[in-house]
Amino acid sequence: MIPKFLVPVVILLLISCHLPKSSSNIPVKIIFDSDMGPDYDDVGALTMLHAFADSGKAEILATMASNNYALVAPCLNVINTYYGRADIPVGSPKTHGVNIGCSQHWTDSLVVSFPHKLKSNSDAQDAVLLYRKILTLQPDTSLTIVTVGFLTNLNDLLKSQPDMISPLNGKDLVRTKVKKLVSMAGKFPEGWEFNVKEDSTSSKYVFDNWPTQIILSGFEIGEKIFTGKKLISNNLKSPAHMAFRIAIPLAPEDKNGRMSWDETAVLTAVNGASCGFGEVPGKMIAEPSGYNRWNNDKQGPHTYLTFKKSPEELSGIIEKYIMVDVVIKK
Repeated sequence: MIPKFLVPVVILLLISCHLPKSSSNIPVKIIFDSDMGPDYDDVGALTMLHAFADSGKAEILATMASNNYALVAPCLNVINTYYGRADIPVGSPKTHGVNIGCSQHWTDSLVVSFPHKLKSNSDAQDAVLLYRKILTLQPDTSLTIVTVGFLTNLNDLLKSQPDMISPLNGKDLVRTKVKKLVSMAGKFPEGWEFNVKEDSTSSKYVFDNWPTQIILSGFEIGEKIFTGKKLISNNLKSPAHMAFRIAIPLAPEDKNGRMSWDETAVLTAVNGASCGFGEVPGKMIAEPSGYNRWNNDKQGPHTYLTFKKSPEELSGIIEKYIMVDVVIKK
């Protein structure tokens, strides 16, 4: 029996043992863009990202709300604050976009239960301006953007014009500063997927015009990876524990754990696709309706993930990350 006070330490050691040895000590610089609210795998994904930051493998430059639902920015701020990074800037759309709330009420539970400063999306910075500020300040080709929601902010970023922040337009700024985009989006080789469909106009523009590498984790990947049952069986105090504990019992399809779409994007962004996946090269074609197709092309600018490790192995890896409580409570 492990004493309760040692549980966070043991979890951190397990994670450290599971991490592939990095060829570089330089953390991956990440902007995390989320529609947090309709689903709670976003909470797991951001929890993982903080675990990577604690281990020195990632640096979180900003967290963005791509959903106009008022509690997205507060929930991002809750998680950032809980893990000792309350100063991470939060952005949200200011002119248009999708607004989908949380039917399972874990979002309002988080904002009532945990410290945070942002009370609404309206308190967050303009997402496009924040993107432009951060990209301008970073070295060339040094950034990874992880999107696990709608492509609204990235559409607006690409269309942004030169301003006081940078003389570059959005597309040129992305081309100069971003190394790759990792996106939980699409269903492959073709189909309907929520993130692409809900703001289909933005999705089409981004996948037609994004000027750097894109790695896509499709619906068919996350739907086979179940996590959260071990998390809620432990007496943890984290936002992830609360969100999963509230939501898992409310959906019959979650009886084995929640499908882990967004977590796969974070895992890939930090550890690389080879940590558990294969890649198919080609081109993502997002249609105006929100349906997506795939053109195979060995020289294509995009890839989508396939399984190299089993879904069960990947579930175990992800579960260890999302079980991190405040492993480093400073």
